[in-house]
Amino acid sequence: MKQGAARKHLSSMSQWKQIQQLEMRLLEHVDYLYDDNFPMDIRQGLASWIESQDWDTAVNDDSMAAVMFTNLLSQLEKVRLQEQNFLQRHNMKIIQQQLQLKYTSNPTVMARVISTCLREERRILSSACTQEQGPLEKSVQNSVAFERQKNMDNRVGIIRGSVQLMDQAVKYIEDMQDDFDFRYKTLQSRESSDRNSDMMKQEVTRLQEMLNRLDFKRKEILSKMDVVIKEIDDLMTSQLNPELQDWKRRQQIAAIGGPLLTGLEQLQSWFTLTVQSLFQIKRQLDKLGELVVKVTYESDPIPLQKPQLDERVKYLIYHLIKSSFVVEKQPCMPTHPQKPLIIKTGVQFTTKVRLLVKLPEVDYQLKVKTTFDKDLPPGRVRQFFILTNNTKVMDIEDYSNGCLSVEFRHLQLKEKKYINGTKGNESLLSVTEELHSLSFEACFTVQGLAIDLETCSLPLVVISNVSQLPGGWASVMWYNLLTDEPRNLAFFGNPPRANWSQLSEVLSWQFSTFAGRGLNKDQLAMLGEKLLGQHASCGDYQVSWSKFSKENILGKPFSFWMWLDSILELIKKHLQPVWNENYIMGFVSKEMERALLKDKEPGTFLLRFSESHLGGITFTWVEHSDNGDVKFNSVEPYTKNRLSALPFADIIRDYKVISDGVVPENPLKFLYPDIPKDEAFGRLYNSQPSKVHPYIPSTLIPISELRSNANTTPRSSQSPEPPMTPGEFDMLSEQLCFDIDTMSSPYSE
Repeated sequence: MKQGAARKHLSSMSQWKQIQQLEMRLLEHVDYLYDDNFPMDIRQGLASWIESQDWDTAVNDDSMAAVMFTNLLSQLEKVRLQEQNFLQRHNMKIIQQQLQLKYTSNPTVMARVISTCLREERRILSSACTQEQGPLEKSVQNSVAFERQKNMDNRVGIIRGSVQLMDQAVKYIEDMQDDFDFRYKTLQSRESSDRNSDMMKQEVTRLQEMLNRLDFKRKEILSKMDVVIKEIDDLMTSQLNPELQDWKRRQQIAAIGGPLLTGLEQLQSWFTLTVQSLFQIKRQLDKLGELVVKVTYESDPIPLQKPQLDERVKYLIYHLIKSSFVVEKQPCMPTHPQKPLIIKTGVQFTTKVRLLVKLPEVDYQLKVKTTFDKDLPPGRVRQFFILTNNTKVMDIEDYSNGCLSVEFRHLQLKEKKYINGTKGNESLLSVTEELHSLSFEACFTVQGLAIDLETCSLPLVVISNVSQLPGGWASVMWYNLLTDEPRNLAFFGNPPRANWSQLSEVLSWQFSTFAGRGLNKDQLAMLGEKLLGQHASCGDYQVSWSKFSKENILGKPFSFWMWLDSILELIKKHLQPVWNENYIMGFVSKEMERALLKDKEPGTFLLRFSESHLGGITFTWVEHSDNGDVKFNSVEPYTKNRLSALPFADIIRDYKVISDGVVPENPLKFLYPDIPKDEAFGRLYNSQPSKVHPYIPSTLIPISELRSNANTTPRSSQSPEPPMTPGEFDMLSEQLCFDIDTMSSPYSE
């Protein structure tokens, strides 16, 4: 199959069909996306319908999410009724019922789940195209290795089993002690004259043996408790807390476009089972304390050992529950769901906290209070406060297996006013380098144990104008790439450098998140050359924060990140279909462009982003003169203003060049390397000439003028703005005289 045909075949496949053709290694990651919250049976049965819906918008629109949820249930019912297999029909009915229980009261949660799964599928497909995982993604995937999870499940299960056996042992001791107590009291009730009889002596001997046995069992159960408590302590220290830290690190990576954040349900299960084991041990110790009241003796081990064991259990319960208070959803403006941790003053943002322990003993009227900038570093000038209600009650979520959580959906920030209208000394940091934090506090009592909860969001950037959004996102990326500290608000006082190998991976994530397809190795190499020059081939070369985001590119009035961010915006709003077809080479240099095109058929062209314009795309084509000279022609870059008037694929289709005495024609024949233009872009053509009679059919035509003048420096083709209609072109051609431009290398953009 020719390369162009292969691309066309792949692009015509649904996303789900492409997923099913992945290798087993990647399919395992797809499998990890789907659980009871969104069963794979639904993804399979409703693949085309699911992919045709706008789940991203529904996440922030309650009414739209409700309609889509109702439609999903209707679609599922249709598929179920058409299913011939009885068992499959039964399973689908169960799934319908589960979905109704989970999402009827909050359909936006369902929209978020599906949106996240689809986005992660696209990221996995993008990584499959690059054929190589970056170091960050490898580390994240290693941290959720299935073997580690199995080991953790097994260890928690063994502890639960041991605690259950101790329950039986305590009950056995209680029965043994009741028997001893009954015999002892019976012996005491006898007449004193009978106490010297042989029968009495035998009974005393039997009681002594029972007491010895009871003492042995008490020592044995206390010893077992000591071992299990040590095992739980070690579990928390060596595995559970590290797993929690790994999840928090994965949350950071997911926030900047990395792999989907998973594992919270698993963490909750481990936390809950562990704390339930501790509470069960606490009840067992309380029971032993009750037994001592009835029967005690010299060197009784319970009064000697129980206080220490009690303190250790309470300590572990306290710290386990305290560490289980996490920010499940980092602060994010609904208007920019893929750029969390940036808050604009006066704009609502949402956040969510969760308690990873599920206990009946917890007070369900648990109030959580939010505080902004609780502990600011010295010298901070800008300060903010929460304008709206900052206290809410945690509630049980049915769709998350009954955990306690609370979502703040309408928080707003306002900047504090300053005396005499001045802020005092200005900060050395820019607005987007100042980091802030949102704190959460709560307290409750469980089984007589008072517990204070506190957690905080990842550092936030607060902006007052949307023009600060690109700079804010650069700060969010840099922080979460380079540190796992949860609250280093002075980070940009001396920001560390980033390895290019890691930074390039994060940049690729931006394209897969915002544009639908990540960057391949060649594109990343070209970006590295632009940022690092001769050091681009060194993956461990250190990039400074200033060079990435603050310093202007040599000879340009903008920084590397501002240039790249403008390209992302251009793709997202105007070029996404072309970009996702992999038709935009993108970051090729002018010199490389010439080398790639010089030996190709006349009319072969490639698409690249402008190096001198913010948010511009251009195309260059090759021509061969009769004497064998090679000529290269580049069109003036198309920016968002021009692309708003005409889709880019239509520009490629209708592009014309005016030259002296020559009927205008489209010089674009083959997309590099050799794909016929209409074969590549035909599916993407949007506008068609009008066929409404009696009007003359018309279309917008993008036109460039080529002039030949031996005394002038060759320049790139000029494209008028907006493109001209045929009538306008006729009027223009009557008044202008054009010469053929003998352009050997018109690269001035």
